[in-house]
Amino acid sequence: MQTRKLGNSDLEIPVICFGCWAIAGGQWWGEQDEKDAIDAMRVAMDLGLNFFDTAEGYGGGTSEELLGRGLKGVRDDAIIATKASPGHHAPEDLKQACEASLRRLQTDYIDIYQLHWPSREVPFEDTWGAMQELIDEGKVRVGGVSNWGPKDLDDILKAGHPDVNQVSYSLLFRAIEYEIQPKCVEENISILCYSPLMQGMLTGKYDSPDDVPEGRARSRHFSSEREGTRHGEDGAEEETFDAIRKIQDIADDIGEEMTHLAIAWLIEQPAVGSVITGIRNPEQARDNAAAANLELSEDVLRRLDEATRPLKEKLGPNADMWESDSRIR
Repeated sequence: MQTRKLGNSDLEIPVICFGCWAIAGGQWWGEQDEKDAIDAMRVAMDLGLNFFDTAEGYGGGTSEELLGRGLKGVRDDAIIATKASPGHHAPEDLKQACEASLRRLQTDYIDIYQLHWPSREVPFEDTWGAMQELIDEGKVRVGGVSNWGPKDLDDILKAGHPDVNQVSYSLLFRAIEYEIQPKCVEENISILCYSPLMQGMLTGKYDSPDDVPEGRARSRHFSSEREGTRHGEDGAEEETFDAIRKIQDIADDIGEEMTHLAIAWLIEQPAVGSVITGIRNPEQARDNAAAANLELSEDVLRRLDEATRPLKEKLGPNADMWESDSRIR
């Protein structure tokens, strides 16, 4: 498995990350078999996919607890990233949240600790001061952020250097390319990409907007008439599914699965450190790991850019997939 250096740190991470939100089950993901999840973790480790991303907010701690059980006995061979919710960004709250995550994960250190969405209630310098104390105490190896835009990155860089910015990025959602990605390149901040398959739309199982089930059609790609949306926009359904058809054609031309193509494209993009893929069973672990070995030609990269550029331009620079009044500044 190819690895990359994370920001200014000494930590090397695989280009594919095991995303642990779905193993929490619940409203968005449905039932999860614990044995399947733990078997997937062990298979992933054997394949060199030893990087796991979770958060205290995933299933109210359920994801962290399951990851802790799954990595028992092999924790020191794994890289664990987790996140503190914005309600826990006051200095003492952050320290308490970190301790709670350590207990759930059954470990005494977190490899990458991220601030999950910016807090608008606590000064960034106060939060980062607490993060630095956790690093100095050895409880955190690397500090990072998640869903930070260019202005917020400028502000937090006055207090310290986050080595990670975890943001939504895929062939169907390229908003970070306008401002966030250039800032990360300039400041040597590694990007962790979530929703790389755009909630299943890049798997090839949906042929039209009507095929996407309620609850999954909540992003700005869909009309605000869809249940669960909160953006109030017209959406970009025509551009989205035109792009999907073109991506599928390119995948067919080179004899690859569309999912592998979508992940491999992300790996090629500037500042990308790792692609977070949701994994729920051993088969998915093997399948996602295989995408790391796919090399794309310049011609394929050009065609993918052209196929998705109209959608990129329609959705614009707002990096918040769900709201018009962007929370990512």
